[in-house]
Amino acid sequence: MMNPRPALARLATLVGVLALGCGDIDNAFDCNGICDRYRSCFDSSYNTSGCYNRCQARGTSNAESRRVIDTCAACIGGLSCAGAVFTCAAQCSAVVP
Repeated sequence: MMNPRPALARLATLVGVLALGCGDIDNAFDCNGICDRYRSCFDSSYNTSGCYNRCQARGTSNAESRRVIDTCAACIGGLSCAGAVFTCAAQCSAVVP
């Protein structure tokens, strides 16, 4: 009979890698949305590439920074520009200027 342990170890490793990768994908999606939203609401010449790079760097540095980015993205979702300013300024001030 074949030993199932190597197959289980590979499966566990694959699941772990996918779980870590999903956080990076979520962070990239959140950063892109936050930076694009800032440009469309407040400054049409805003450097979204620079914003995205700063946001990504923060989001990959530690869990607290990822939480802040997630909170900002969740807050602005579905709100008008004016609504996002009044409702989400505290949640998003660490992500965009």
